[in-house]
Amino acid sequence: MFRTALRNVLAHKARLLMTVLAVMLGVAFVSGTLVFTDTLGNAFRNQSAKSYDNVAVSIETYTGDDEKNPGIDDATLEKIRGVDGVASATGRVNGFAGVADPDGKLIGNGWSNTGANFSPGKDGKDTQYDFVEGSGPVKNGSVALDKDTASKGKYKVGDPVRVATNGPVKEYTLSGIFTTEDGAVNAGGSLVLFDTPTAQQLYLKPGFFQNATVSAAAGVSDRKLLDEIEPLLPKDATAQTGKALADQQAKDIESGLTSLNTMLLAFAGIALFVGIFLIANTFTMLIAQRTRELALMRAIGATRRQVKRSVLLEAAFVGALASVVGFLLGLGLATGLRSAMGLLGGKIPAGPLIVSPTAVVSAFAVGILITVLAAWLPARRAAKIAPVAAMSSVHATASVKSLVVRNSIGGVITLLGSAGIVGGAATGGTSGRQLVAAGAFFALIGVIILIPLLSRPVIALVRPLLKKVFGVSGKLASQNAVRNPRRTGATASALAIGLTLVTGISVLGVTLGQAIDKMTTDNIKADYLVSMASGDSLDESALTALSKADGVSALSPQQAAWFEVDGDYFSASGVTPGDVEQVFSLTTESGSLSTLEDGQVAIGSKTAKKHGWKTGDTLPVTFDNDKKGELKVGATYRENEFLSPFVIPKEMADKYSASTRPEIREIWIKADGGASKANEQSIVDALGDNPAMSVMDRQDIRDMFGGFINTALNIMYGLLAMALLIAVLGVVNTLAMSVFERQQEIGMLRAIGLDRGRVKRMIRLEAVVISVFGAVIGVGLGVFLGWAIGRTLSADIPGYALVIPWDRLGIFLLLAGLVGVLASLWPARSAAKLNMLTAIKTE
Repeated sequence: MFRTALRNVLAHKARLLMTVLAVMLGVAFVSGTLVFTDTLGNAFRNQSAKSYDNVAVSIETYTGDDEKNPGIDDATLEKIRGVDGVASATGRVNGFAGVADPDGKLIGNGWSNTGANFSPGKDGKDTQYDFVEGSGPVKNGSVALDKDTASKGKYKVGDPVRVATNGPVKEYTLSGIFTTEDGAVNAGGSLVLFDTPTAQQLYLKPGFFQNATVSAAAGVSDRKLLDEIEPLLPKDATAQTGKALADQQAKDIESGLTSLNTMLLAFAGIALFVGIFLIANTFTMLIAQRTRELALMRAIGATRRQVKRSVLLEAAFVGALASVVGFLLGLGLATGLRSAMGLLGGKIPAGPLIVSPTAVVSAFAVGILITVLAAWLPARRAAKIAPVAAMSSVHATASVKSLVVRNSIGGVITLLGSAGIVGGAATGGTSGRQLVAAGAFFALIGVIILIPLLSRPVIALVRPLLKKVFGVSGKLASQNAVRNPRRTGATASALAIGLTLVTGISVLGVTLGQAIDKMTTDNIKADYLVSMASGDSLDESALTALSKADGVSALSPQQAAWFEVDGDYFSASGVTPGDVEQVFSLTTESGSLSTLEDGQVAIGSKTAKKHGWKTGDTLPVTFDNDKKGELKVGATYRENEFLSPFVIPKEMADKYSASTRPEIREIWIKADGGASKANEQSIVDALGDNPAMSVMDRQDIRDMFGGFINTALNIMYGLLAMALLIAVLGVVNTLAMSVFERQQEIGMLRAIGLDRGRVKRMIRLEAVVISVFGAVIGVGLGVFLGWAIGRTLSADIPGYALVIPWDRLGIFLLLAGLVGVLASLWPARSAAKLNMLTAIKTE
């Protein structure tokens, strides 16, 4: 039986090709994901360990810009240097710094653009940086840049460099260019080195550091140094050994990669799930073609177990072959993903491709087990073939009893899943989404079971149209599509699964996108939004400069503030009284917003109602700086998503802030005549052409909020493309098998006058019918799931309303038809080329 299984694999190479491709793609996705994340994790762990090679003790403080947490002062650092066994102690300070390119645009992505201090030792070198040109900055007015940033900006040593921090942009002289393993640079950002006094002035205060690193003399224990240094530190500082810090960073890296790993493996699972239908369909058709052969084997003494084992061994051979090729393809995929990250701006530290035993075992286990599992049911059916079947037709028909049982089970599972989806939509929230997910699983399984039953009535609806438009080819195609409902169902199921996910994601994405877009347009009157590219706070000087800019008719900051009322903490927005109504859409429900000019506050109506507050009330308040006072409610307003529950005058936010620097998150501007190139240029000029400051008009604001959803959708489409590709292979495989089985029939059709063109058309239309049938099922179920998941999110999204993207759904159906046409090219050509006399004699 082993030799028989091997012979069958070699005898049906072409027929098993599509199965091999399906398993190969799934295995490639699994192995590629595991190798990629292992390689990524190893590279970053090695980088982290390298960063702390010479660090015995690392000290960190949680500094602010107030007197409570000033950081590590020079005196403390000198005490640490005096500890026995300390070779050196280096203070570090860092913050945001952005570099302009020759066109004045920011180099890097904002959040990972950093600045730090150059801290040379006695030899004039800083061990964290290797200079390839020039030297480190040791005096005010000079800076050094990392090699990538200097290259992007086309800077050379001695050139002037415009650098923006949280204040006005300044020009420095480039003293040197260095290489570094700094994580910010590897993330696609930039690193600017200042001399230590300048960095302290920019990011903390003169004479203080945010953190420090200590290196040990030869033979001195890191633990011993840690124990001696800890008593010298301020109470807000924490210290740990360099090894402990490297280990912790390694754990953080592994944790961060887990979500990426899980997401990619989930899509690999979807692809393999789709592949199961293709594999099962292939083995079902192969066994149907070999009914006489298998029955004869039974007649000459083979037991049912031996027949079943033969088919499963055949599947194992196919799975093993596909796993080998898929694993090699996965290595290429991992290498490609690594390169793609580099092209997208991320810089992965150098390191070898890591092929772990887990990746190898997982790839082969998945490939072989999935193939054997999918072939188990066809193998079981093969084992049941009686010897007498050797004298009967090879085309066995499912019994009525089996179809009734199948449809009954499918109906119950579908109803159970549908009830879960509807119940989850009604429940809402996290629990509702969990219920929808469980219901979706059962509904999808139930529909897959029912697809053979659904195929006849659904395809019957289009039969008159096919007959009318395409004549006898259309009629034959529609009949062939439902000749074997199980085969049609299995083929259509693969497409249905992929399009269910694609459609559900599309409905949800478009609905959320339009809700967010509506929220933006309904809540904002401003023509421009100014913010820091880094996400940090704007400097007060930006507000002063903009108030003098030409064309600015109104502007208001959105300045963060906090206070406590009756034991509850609330956030507040510090705004400019009088101007706030011109930049935000604020509907007053009681009182007047003009009371802000008198030092009163406005409260969102939902917050006010929840706490029983009304206009005229006086609220006892403990401010952020621990001062106590009272706030009088001058107005209540309908909540605006861009403002906090409390709106207060900016002067009040300044007066009671614990920080010496106002936390201005954004500045909103209304311009004379609306948005225009002249007004935008006026704003840019007023800000000193600062590359770190982002100036967005209303369309940019809408794109900013909607861009994330569109990007996420495109990523999802790309990842699901593999599942759809496997579904296409399934259509090709089904048609190829069908043509092989119907050689005699096709020969007869040719003999009675059906020419080659109409034979091709018949096969092509059959493929289109099966593909579009699967697409219709998938689109319908996807819309249902998109609606349900959207309902669970609606309470958290103001203005939520279901949007069905008819244009995209139409494109999906057209693409399904195109898939059918492309999938039919080879089978249709094979059918048309059959010699009619040879085909008629075929059994």
